[in-house]
Amino acid sequence: MYDIIAAYNDLAVAQPSLAGASQALLDEVLIPRDLHFGHRPLSNVLRPHFLTWPEYQYIRREGALLLGAFDRAYRRLLVDETFRAQMDLTPDEEYLVQIDPGYDSPTPTGRIDTFFVHGGTWHAVEYNAETPAATAYEDELSDVFLNLPLMQAFAQDYYVQPLPARWQLIGVLRDLWRQYGGQGSPQIAIVDWDTVPTYPEFELWQRYFGQQGFKAIITTPQDIEYRNESLYSGDFRIDVIYKRVLGSELLEAYGLEHPIFTALSQHKVLMFNPYRCKLLHKKMSFAVLSDPANADLFTTEELRAIDEHIPWTRKVAEMKTTRDGQTVDLIPHILEAKDGLVLKPNDEYGGKGVVIGWETEPEAWQAAVEEALRSSFVVQAKVNIAREDYPIWHNGGVHVGERLVDLDPYVWQGRYVHGALTRLSASTLLNVTAGTGSTVPTMIVEPR
Repeated sequence: MYDIIAAYNDLAVAQPSLAGASQALLDEVLIPRDLHFGHRPLSNVLRPHFLTWPEYQYIRREGALLLGAFDRAYRRLLVDETFRAQMDLTPDEEYLVQIDPGYDSPTPTGRIDTFFVHGGTWHAVEYNAETPAATAYEDELSDVFLNLPLMQAFAQDYYVQPLPARWQLIGVLRDLWRQYGGQGSPQIAIVDWDTVPTYPEFELWQRYFGQQGFKAIITTPQDIEYRNESLYSGDFRIDVIYKRVLGSELLEAYGLEHPIFTALSQHKVLMFNPYRCKLLHKKMSFAVLSDPANADLFTTEELRAIDEHIPWTRKVAEMKTTRDGQTVDLIPHILEAKDGLVLKPNDEYGGKGVVIGWETEPEAWQAAVEEALRSSFVVQAKVNIAREDYPIWHNGGVHVGERLVDLDPYVWQGRYVHGALTRLSASTLLNVTAGTGSTVPTMIVEPR
């Protein structure tokens, strides 16, 4: 793969007129096509993220095994109150996970955040099982990048295939509606706060839903009410909630008093993802998978996939546990091994609260561990972070610079992956929300 990457980057350097024209096209279309995060265009490099077809098939195969393991953990967590206690659900979350959503999967849509090193390792580090974003962004970005002059020239020697994924969500929606017992064509509400920087993607989704024959609106939690045994935003009856607002934020703002919770408890609205997704969305789910004490939950192949792709993860607590077959006293071990560890809040997003051990001074690390003990945190082993060179147009010329790369395959019905979000960053915290990231489409590429 690295020779293909080099071929694209060399083309950009050798043909600066093509690179300049490509940047001009990005500058012209990204904002008008709603391809921005807040006020920032999504992409600031000139190359997509490339995978070979065998690499993509490998990710799909191994991803299905991991999803099978997560599903087995979920089934146990749902019915076993003692086992579920390790997830640190709040009392309100405990109530909400008991509500039957009207369909089987806790993750109709999802995203596994991973690092994939060509010819090397693939590690999953988080499971966004609640409000996975950027599917519409990625599809639209693929269309833009396929039309870049650089890509047009590159495609003379290479087959390039995008990985559109929005159609998967439409299939999931129809399947959920059928399981729920819905009749006719449902009306959809895309629900989140109106101040979030991903609002442009909601507009992409509203248009796409319309193209697929669904009536859809974008609305906010404060604009929703429950009346006549139905959920409404103004005069718009809501049959389906495409939930983008985080469950923790909705609970923090309203407790259980919000009309959405009333409608859910009375089985008057279909919402995806359901609150049961919290059992996998919380980072403690990685501790469930990676702890040998839970090995009896999984098949032999799932255990092999967990060993290869799930980093050692534990709840931050005063306890003895195992690592690499050895018993360790966890807190002293965390303090001693900081250069190979990361602290993560159990239920946060956008890199909030993450402390990277190898970038933190010992005194600050100790303070972070003490804070983690007072909260709900996990500690996770460092994994191999992917790095690739990307061409950039800067000050009237082409520059090739290294970027850290994460590859985040999209999950459908909690069973399989298709499509992916790729994020780039010059800093270790790979997240567009964190302010240093960029997004590019993911494409399959092979020589002609």
